[in-house]
Amino acid sequence: MDKKYRLYIVKSNKHIYAYIIDDETKKVLTSSSTISQEVKNQGKSFRSCLTAKTVGKNIGLKLKNLGIEKIVFDRGTNKYHGQVRALANGTREEGIIF
Repeated sequence: MDKKYRLYIVKSNKHIYAYIIDDETKKVLTSSSTISQEVKNQGKSFRSCLTAKTVGKNIGLKLKNLGIEKIVFDRGTNKYHGQVRALANGTREEGIIF
């Protein structure tokens, strides 16, 4: 059986966060958000659909660097709409399957 990793999304009033969690060891492997340096350097700092897509692409690149291709998408209590969908699409554009 393949090891499952979970992409967990958290939204606050100003920012959006994406965490990759290993459920077996209960540890966060990597994360990306609107406050992370990689996203801020692209001139985006507050949450919007465009920024969420950038965060998704950034987390997708980090997953590829870790050698992870398949994940489980966990949107929490958020609807699959707007920023959550943009983040998911950005991650999919980097070749991550969920």
